[in-house]
Amino acid sequence: MSQEKLFSVNPAWRVLLSDLGIRPTDILRRAGLPDDLLNREQAAMTTDEYFRFWQGLEVEADDPLLPLSIGQMVSVEMFDPPVFAALCSPNLNVALQRISRYKRLVMPMAIHIKETKSSTRLDLEWLDAISDPPVSLVSMELVFFVQLSRMATRERITPLKITAPHPPGPAADYSAFFGTEVRKGKTPTVAFSASDAARPFLTANEKMWQFFEPELRKRLSELDGSATMIERVRAALLELLPSGSASIDSVATKLGVSTRTLQRRLKEDGGNFQIVLNETREKLALNYLKNPALSGAEIAFLIGYEDPNSFFRAFHAWTGETPEQARRGLLELN
Repeated sequence: MSQEKLFSVNPAWRVLLSDLGIRPTDILRRAGLPDDLLNREQAAMTTDEYFRFWQGLEVEADDPLLPLSIGQMVSVEMFDPPVFAALCSPNLNVALQRISRYKRLVMPMAIHIKETKSSTRLDLEWLDAISDPPVSLVSMELVFFVQLSRMATRERITPLKITAPHPPGPAADYSAFFGTEVRKGKTPTVAFSASDAARPFLTANEKMWQFFEPELRKRLSELDGSATMIERVRAALLELLPSGSASIDSVATKLGVSTRTLQRRLKEDGGNFQIVLNETREKLALNYLKNPALSGAEIAFLIGYEDPNSFFRAFHAWTGETPEQARRGLLELN
């Protein structure tokens, strides 16, 4: 298994759980994970294991305000290097770009950032997820980015908008923390005003960033080098498909190779672009079908089809079922 599919376990988890009054072994046993996992050097979990860990944490904490409790305990010392390095940024816009680039050093997540004249928005995506992430995990990520903006500026920044597939409750407590209501949305999203996103970080430290960046670049290069071309193409497609880009040329551009080199290296790995594209689309479609709020046409768009009928025909060829037949089966399992 390549490292890009693993969540790094921050040693600070032991301290955080102690402060919450929760025994790590109780969570790990609920999740079916080794009792000593948090004590291991370079400990890591798959996406499924990480989700189970959070589900175990939800049960042991038995507190709907757990994400807020964790957020209030977060300190600079607890951050992973990519996030700590982001605090050295001049402002939130730069920090988010840096986190987006280096986030997968610690977890298989994508952070999609869109800057406009009026706002900066980030959308969160768990790249290897075959099930929905726990509500508390999604909430914690949303809390984290708001807390980061406040820590770095020492200002109570209020987001313009926050959405989540399953807004956390009690709603009043989360609204009080964020300064705005968490609304229901297809993806976890945080939007900041352009002025707040450009507000100077009091933690800015260009010399510290210059110290961190070479090591982060080196680690990212090693990560890319350890992955097969099939894995790299799949990861690129997971980021590109929702924006409507599914061509081999767009993937080659994102990976920094020529189309011919991409085809050759895929062949060396025993695959080809169309097979990887179809497998990725099928996996995404099955995941999206678990959400009753998404129509077939919307799913078609999300996996890069302009014509819903083309998606329906392709899905039937992949699975032998129509999307709605597959959805009924998936929802019955849940």
